Amino acid sequence: MCDANADPTALTVAQALAQARSCGVDRLDAHLLLGHVLGRSRTWLLSHDTDLLDPEAQARYLALLARRAEGEPAAYLLGDKEFFGLNLRVTPDTLIPRPDTETLVHWALEHLPADQPRRVLDLGTGSGAIALALAHERPLAEVTAVDASPGALQVALDNATALGLRLRGLLGSWFTPVAGERFDLIVSNPPYIAEGDPHMAALRFEPATALTSGPDGLDDLRHIVDQAPDHLMPGGWLLLEHGFDQANAVMQLLQNRGFSEVSTRFDLGPQARCTGGRLPT
Repeated sequence: MCDANADPTALTVAQALAQARSCGVDRLDAHLLLGHVLGRSRTWLLSHDTDLLDPEAQARYLALLARRAEGEPAAYLLGDKEFFGLNLRVTPDTLIPRPDTETLVHWALEHLPADQPRRVLDLGTGSGAIALALAHERPLAEVTAVDASPGALQVALDNATALGLRLRGLLGSWFTPVAGERFDLIVSNPPYIAEGDPHMAALRFEPATALTSGPDGLDDLRHIVDQAPDHLMPGGWLLLEHGFDQANAVMQLLQNRGFSEVSTRFDLGPQARCTGGRLPT
């Protein structure tokens, strides 16, 4: 176990980083945490390894180190996470954006011409990662982000403000806040882990409501696919992220609901990560 109060002796930068090893924290996370506390870059840390930490900075660093050793994600400790080239604030109200989700963004951009306005809806936006990546890459798009969590939606709106991006944020469950509206593109990274899945133990610091969805993990995906045709323009696209073993099930849902051109995209794993289709014209 890592004890933040184990030794009050002043540590050098090198000793502080070495302390991480005894806590079971990898070197990269140690650099990120110490750099965060000191407001310094990793390069600075490497070139000032004999500098002594002041007591306050040392205490803050060791406290963060202890929390990381207990499994709390570094992104929550640092308060931000990079996604699609954007620095996003994250909190325990939001999922931590994953690189795999960039697969969904790349696919969505293929259906958003850069020189034409399009209406885009991001369901379950969380930190706003997908919505803001699309808004950044397609400034003419009118992007709406929906989330049922007030805390998560506020994080998304704060991120939009910090990045200077235009985003309409609406509070509510899935399509409820956009009743009567239609969009050219709907994207979503909804909860898709089965309740009781043993992998949930490793995700215990992230909001469970944004992770699990029924006995097979497909409850929210079923709802979105079922309701999406009422909110898509003719010829509009629905693109969904899902679990690595859910592609066939999601393809079947889309086909049964009348979507055409149904296909799956793979992440860098490569795992089947996103499945989508087009509402016929």
